[in-house]
Order: sequence, then C-alpha cells, then structure tokens
Amino acid sequence: MSTASRLLITDATIVSVDPGIGVVPVGDIAVEDGVITAVGPGQPREGAIVIDGSAWIVAPGFVDTHRHTWLSAIRHSYGDVDPLRYFKEVLGGAGPRYSPEDVYAATRLGAVSALSSGTTTLMDWAHIQNTPDHADAGLAALTESGIRSIYGHGWPMTTDGAWTSSSELRHPDDIWRLADIIDGQERTSLALAARGPEMAVADVWEHELRLARELGIRTSVHVGAYAPNARARAVEAYAQRGLLSDDMTFVHCSNTSDEEIAMLAEAGATVSLGVHCELNSQGIGDVPLDRLLAHGVRPSLSGDNETKCAGDMFTQMRSLFAYYRSWVGGRHSSIADPHPLTLQDMLEFATIEGARAVGLQDSIGSITPGKQADLICLRHDDLNIAPVTDPVAAIVLGAHEGNIDTVFVAGEQLKSGGRMIRADSAETVRLALEAQQRLYPEWDLRP
Repeated sequence: MSTASRLLITDATIVSVDPGIGVVPVGDIAVEDGVITAVGPGQPREGAIVIDGSAWIVAPGFVDTHRHTWLSAIRHSYGDVDPLRYFKEVLGGAGPRYSPEDVYAATRLGAVSALSSGTTTLMDWAHIQNTPDHADAGLAALTESGIRSIYGHGWPMTTDGAWTSSSELRHPDDIWRLADIIDGQERTSLALAARGPEMAVADVWEHELRLARELGIRTSVHVGAYAPNARARAVEAYAQRGLLSDDMTFVHCSNTSDEEIAMLAEAGATVSLGVHCELNSQGIGDVPLDRLLAHGVRPSLSGDNETKCAGDMFTQMRSLFAYYRSWVGGRHSSIADPHPLTLQDMLEFATIEGARAVGLQDSIGSITPGKQADLICLRHDDLNIAPVTDPVAAIVLGAHEGNIDTVFVAGEQLKSGGRMIRADSAETVRLALEAQQRLYPEWDLRP
C-alpha cells in the first residue's frame, strides 16, 4: 500500500508516548502525507482511507540505536562461545571475506526483520566498509526495505589499507560521497560509527570525530564494553580534549566509570544499551542502567549483534526490566537509592529516547500531531496478551513480533495482516541463506 494523502485509523487503543496525550482507550489517528495531523476520538472520515483499528493497540514504532545488520545472515551462531572467539572468527575471519552481495543480503534481512518486529527506525552500525561498493550495497538494502534508517558509516574489516586514507586505517573519505547520495533522502540519514579511544590511537579517533562534525552528523562509539578496555576511559579522553558534546551516543558503557557518566550527562550525550547482547556476552560487565539513571541519563535500546542475541526491541525491553528489578532488588547496585523503574520508562527507552539518540526527537518517537506516522499496530485480542488491562504493560511484558498486525513508516503500510508488503520475505531469507553458505559453507544443514 502506498502512502495515502489522508489516512485514518479508527477506534484503536492508542499508546502515544506523548505526555500531553497519554493513553487513549478508544481513539483515532489522522495522517496526511505521512504526517500525523490529529489524535483522539471522533476524527472526520470524509475523504480518508479508513482503517478499522478497534482490534489494535497502536504505538509509535521502535527506534533501534545500534544494530550491526551486516551480521544478520549469520544469526545466533556465537551465543555459546567466548567473545574472543567471535572477534577472531567473525571480525577477523569472516569480515574480510564479505562481498558487497553478502552485505546487501544481510542488511536486507536485518532491516526487513526489524520492520516486521516493530522497529521503524534503525541506526545501522555498518563497520563493514571494505570497499565503496560495500557501502552502496548496505545503503541500497536499507532504502529498498522502506525502514527509516541512519547509516552508521564505520571502518573496513580489511587491514591492507588499500583504499583508506592512511596506513592507520583512518576513516575512509568515501563518507563524503555517501553524504551526497543520502542528502535529500526522506528516510535515510548518515552518522559516523567511530572507533573511539578504546579502539584507535588519538590521531585516528580525533580525526573521525572532527570529520563527523564537518559533515554535521552524529557520532556513535562503543565504550566501556570489556573490563580490560575500561582503562582507556574513552569518555574522559573526549572530555580532556574538549570534544565531548551532545552530538554523541555512547554504546554499552558497561565499564564506564561514574565520573565519566557524569561527564557525558553534563555534555548532553546519549547512551545506547544493547541489553540482550550485553547480558549474553561473557566479560562485557554489568548493564549500567542504575548508574545512568542516577545521573539523569535515560538510555535508548538496541538489537546490537544478532550473532549473539535477539535483535527485536521486545526482547530488549523485557530483558532490561527484569535485569534491573533483580539487580536492584538483590541489592547489587552501588547506588544508595536506585531510581524506580516503570514499564512506561521501558517503552520510552525504546521509542522517544531512541529518537533523541539519533537526533530525530522532533520527527518520530511518539504519536504526536506534526510527527511522522511511524506506527506499529498490535492485535490486543491475541491469546498471549488478552485480555488487556494495561496496554503499556501488554507491550513491554507480553507482546512479540507475532502480535504485530500492521506497520507504517511515514504513513506507508509496510506490514499488513502480519505479512510484509514491500519486501518479499521468502526472497529476503533466500538471499541471506546464500550469503551464509558463501561465508560459512561448513554450516550448511541441508541433507
């Protein structure tokens, strides 16, 4: 279904994540040219394409602020193993073997499956820039899927330096070409997926950050992920050079010190938690939600790396809520009076806080007039969540991808009746399987 000039979803339970609107038990959402124009009961139907939402909970689409979609074709392959083996076999072994076709297939699978599970905006952390063709392939897959995307331009998995700007693998200057390609696209924007002080020498990480600022784009960087690297104190390194600012998102922060969390909070920087992967990755450290909240930092959430975890946002919300309740309830927290956590907080982390972390809080993240119509519609009469007494609790505690009937991005219907519309799901899986067989022929399970 193409974007209608005027669309009306009627009689739905609306979870707006807008503090001025709240939860509307029975109401309508009016959309014109992909933008929400009104929320509430009794909207006029004349001239609109009317969709009956009486069986739905409608919520803003989830915003994933850190997903390595190029790894989606080798999903769930390293959940049982030591992270050091993953680094060696995937980043050091498979990464250099990826062709542009493999990047396309994996990114397409990651984006389409994200949409199917309610993620309407995805920050694709693409550290697979082996050649310019690799970048083009990833961008093409994102654009064709229909998802709202932020292409996080990373670094090559190759180490020969053949097309990079220096033998130290400085950030490829090809990002300028990508900026020109992306400029003016309605659903695709650009960010820098940087190596940072824990992964590169100062000349390299300073160059990358200054490059992002020349382009006027946000920077996302992994920090404090593993205890040995915590000594690098990445946030402090940025602060000491006067580079710490509100255009930065720090991923993980598991071993980031309290002092550094205070620094990034004061700077207005954001944090992305890849909760399921952080809990599944031996040695990564504790999820620092209690320490973040103590400094007023409300994180966003991410599906991170599907080789080691589930990528959907339902899993991230549920995992984080349970972890936090256990962590605080078991008196493991170093915070004297930990911040109380609600299910509403969890939904906000997955929506409006994600929008803030990618710089789109004025356009997405809540069902608010004037924002883009990025919406997910869940059947509230499904056995696993019915009868619904609290729609926020139903989403966070009980819902999953199978409950999502319909997904809109900018008013365009990309999933309907539980089936993807723009993307051919079978073709998407076929391409991903072929990529997996090229990369890991020993994994072929066919008789």
